[in-house]
Amino acid sequence: MVIFLVLETINADGICGRCGKNSMLTDNVTGERFCGKCGFVISETLQDSGPEWRSFSKEGGTDPTRTGAPTSLTMHDRGLATIINPANKDASGKPLSTSMKSTIERLRTWDSRSKVNASSDRNLRQALSELATLKDKLSLSDPVIEKAAYVYRKALEKGLVKGRSISALIASALYAACRDTETPRTLKDVSDAGNIKRKDIARCYRILHKELDLKMPVVDPVQCVSRIASKVQISERTKRYAVKVLKDAQEHEESAGKDPMGLAAAALYLACVRNGEDRTQRDIAEAANVTEVTIRNRYKGLRLDQNIDMQAGKQ
Repeated sequence: MVIFLVLETINADGICGRCGKNSMLTDNVTGERFCGKCGFVISETLQDSGPEWRSFSKEGGTDPTRTGAPTSLTMHDRGLATIINPANKDASGKPLSTSMKSTIERLRTWDSRSKVNASSDRNLRQALSELATLKDKLSLSDPVIEKAAYVYRKALEKGLVKGRSISALIASALYAACRDTETPRTLKDVSDAGNIKRKDIARCYRILHKELDLKMPVVDPVQCVSRIASKVQISERTKRYAVKVLKDAQEHEESAGKDPMGLAAAALYLACVRNGEDRTQRDIAEAANVTEVTIRNRYKGLRLDQNIDMQAGKQ
């Protein structure tokens, strides 16, 4: 009879083996799967489909998870280190004695010293602290910061930090992460946020690019349009026309080897002229952190490119 029930369960496929009805029900409490018509039990075990943690809120805790935060490269110890509880209480909540307090304090001191024993550990802790400050000033996302921390750790492993400024190197690693993730941040933006000379960041970036063999994608000037347009409050219609101008320039290879921010600024100025929006070259140049001369030079090439397209369209 047991063998017969097992065969019925295997061959059921959602249909009751006794009455032939397709009315399977599941009791989440007992784990039984049975027929809703005749009550025939198909299986007595149920795989738990809930979360892999259980709630500790009834036991006095507030966090329902039993696992900690995910590991991250932006933390000095990647989030895997443990600390001695600063509260001077034992497991039952009773205060420690005076002699035990002194012992625990010494343990805390040596525990803190052991975590940053090497100079590279102290270097990494300072660099990641400055990286967190740059993240807030530049309003960057977590993936960009993770990539910057990864690049800096690689530079630290190869000994590129020796004899160089930690601030300049972490800023160059952040700029490399922005380039790799195609986040529109210029060298001047990183320089202003970190209060570091642009020349120092550029020098460290060239070293990282050469020594770590970084493969950087070409910055798309289309991604810079929205940033400039929001600063000078340009309409959506003009912004879309500027994007069209840049795409036409890319098809004709007019944008090859040129500064993407300068190209985006010139395209926006050309779009403002065509759509009748009152924006000066100085306004757009200040929003894009480029000079007016750059906008004028790029504007000439883009305008010529647009005139060629208009003539081709008429023919």
